[in-house]
Amino acid sequence: MGGCVGSHHDSSGSLNENSDGTGVALGRNHSLKRDKPKWKSDYPMTDGQLRSKRDEFWDTAPAFEGRKEIWDALKAAAQAFESNDHELAQAILDGASITLPHGALTECYDELGNRYQLPVYCLAPPINMMEEKSDLEAPEALEPPPSSGQECQLRLRLSTGKDLRLAVRTSDSVQHMKRRLQAEEGVAPGGQRWFFSGRPLADRMTLEELKISRDYVVQVIVSQPPLPPSQDPTPVEN
Repeated sequence: MGGCVGSHHDSSGSLNENSDGTGVALGRNHSLKRDKPKWKSDYPMTDGQLRSKRDEFWDTAPAFEGRKEIWDALKAAAQAFESNDHELAQAILDGASITLPHGALTECYDELGNRYQLPVYCLAPPINMMEEKSDLEAPEALEPPPSSGQECQLRLRLSTGKDLRLAVRTSDSVQHMKRRLQAEEGVAPGGQRWFFSGRPLADRMTLEELKISRDYVVQVIVSQPPLPPSQDPTPVEN
């Protein structure tokens, strides 16, 4: 998986324009389709199990044949695709000169003709996913006591291209951390969508429950511009 297909190269190292007998014209590129793959796991999976399975793939993918920068771009595109931000996903693919002969991330090629394959579990959760409890069942988790938990720095990567470290506590819920980010960047919580390893983070979950390691990055999709300077964001208790 993820290896280079030598028969797909011509003498210049580019994809051939001719068919290889499969009915697909090598070098033909399609826009990324919006349909997500539907699949069933061999066993009902929890969020943590799916996250671990994805982490294992992305940690080992650069060891396959292919270029690390392309794997990084594919990971970012897969995360944007799962969060339904198809415009961002397509922009990432175009910027990295990644070709989709079928319009799906399950089979991709870089400009040199190297083949990359993404497993379906990196693009969508299984249909037999074990669901989390509703936010309404645990409203108290939205606002933990501000003095509880251990202080730490959480690495964030905003869709605006900015990377930062956010001072948080392990007892903070995602909703509370969104307010902390609002205090720093002026982006209202309603305009933030948080993702880790391609999985959207529920507002009620705490940092401690998410078990995000110190060196891992949380992606934040910003869907609205920051508040103007004249508007003060909601204060956050320290």
